[in-house]
Amino acid sequence: MIVLRMLIPLIICHVLLLNGFAFAEEPNSQPERSHAFELYQQGKLVDAMPLLEALAAENPKDSVVMESWAVSVLSYAQTLAEVEARKKARIRARTILLKAQALGDRSDLSQTLIRDIPEDGSFSTFSDKKEVDEAMQQAEADFARGDLDKARQGYMRAYLLDSGQYYAALFIGDTFFKQHQPAFAGEWFANAIRINPDVETAYRYWGDALLGRGDLNEARSKYIEAIIADPYNQTSWAGVNNWLKRSGTKLTWMKLRDRVAVQVKDGKTNVTVDSSLPKDDKLLMAAWLAYGMSRALWMREKFAKEYPNETSYRHSLKEEAESLHILIAVSKEIAEKEKLDLSASDFGPLIQIDKAGFLEPFVLLNRADNGIVRDYSGYRATNREKIRLYLDQKVIPQSPSPENAHN
Repeated sequence: MIVLRMLIPLIICHVLLLNGFAFAEEPNSQPERSHAFELYQQGKLVDAMPLLEALAAENPKDSVVMESWAVSVLSYAQTLAEVEARKKARIRARTILLKAQALGDRSDLSQTLIRDIPEDGSFSTFSDKKEVDEAMQQAEADFARGDLDKARQGYMRAYLLDSGQYYAALFIGDTFFKQHQPAFAGEWFANAIRINPDVETAYRYWGDALLGRGDLNEARSKYIEAIIADPYNQTSWAGVNNWLKRSGTKLTWMKLRDRVAVQVKDGKTNVTVDSSLPKDDKLLMAAWLAYGMSRALWMREKFAKEYPNETSYRHSLKEEAESLHILIAVSKEIAEKEKLDLSASDFGPLIQIDKAGFLEPFVLLNRADNGIVRDYSGYRATNREKIRLYLDQKVIPQSPSPENAHN
């Protein structure tokens, strides 16, 4: 399985092109710094590496320099044919990133890299087919050196050897993106998506290409697809985060604070309502108690009946959706009796989400835990459009008018 750490050099190139860094504002009085970051932005990371190392020695508290140096070392590692030498370089890159983090670097990029570079510097292959993997590895080395034409030839060779090689198609598109040819890039990103629609990267790269030319609405749609493909991967949200900054908007997550705790121990069920709830608020007390009793029933016996092939209990999409439906039903019943306005209550937004038919996507994206996450791929297989509509209508705001967007 190919993991994210193999894709880091490309992620960086997108981040640079879309956002820029603080060094873009550096005065001309620092020619060495300007030259180093010029090479960096051009994708000539190997050439930039010794210059950034020198800058880091002169400015050991500059987290931007440290992060960029680490990225360059990581790219340099890709050019090394000897396995142990590559591992050693990757370990060095990780060590530098940890220093940048200690200096206050909290960028998504830095956190992703630290997470995805193993402490031993190990890495995965692109393919079990030796010839395909060799073509990909050589192309990656050429990419790290900034030779995009040669890199594309290598990716194309791998693709011709194996037309199901997702990353060959993706990276061909990325070389076109880097060379400011978004139409060709889009064609290859689409090709990668056809190979595997459940990998987020091609959607996100395509969104980057569209955002780079100012097409906010189309970029937004691609970023939504990236989230649908892999919503629990932090990197899947990188494109949307860029889009939000560019459009000057914010996510509109609906938050529901849990007001009950449920435990089953030694065959006994304990449902404890939050002590901060007003005891005279019959609606909240009854609704949350009903929710808790529903979950307790699932823990005691219903999960085993619904999932006979699973050996131990877990919190599931079915359990959470059913329990929330019960919460909503009880709150509506009490509100009708007491003549209360539910739209102004804690449950108002939740009831609107349920009315729109989005309760399951809400559970999967807003209330997911380790148990619920396991139900996502099965739900996505038959409800992709519903997830898309939920994100489109309830989570990611529409692009503002062009004059209000931050171009």
